[in-house]
Amino acid sequence: MHDKKLYGTATIGTKGQIVIPAEAREALGLEPGDHLYVTGSAGKGVVVLLKEDKIEQFIEQMNIQVETFKSFKRSKKD
Repeated sequence: MHDKKLYGTATIGTKGQIVIPAEAREALGLEPGDHLYVTGSAGKGVVVLLKEDKIEQFIEQMNIQVETFKSFKRSKKD
């Protein structure tokens, strides 16, 4: 499923703030007060914004996968 979309552009203001286009905010479920983590690739001009609750969900799922793997490995030792 291809769910990536270019929503437009954002300009960095003099205070370093950006405005995320309304269509993107609506489609991505971004609300005032949401926390976004900023990551990127230095020197390449890549900036990625990650919604905090999505990162938390990802980490929870990874923890479940790790525990499942550990359980599998233990069962193979027996």
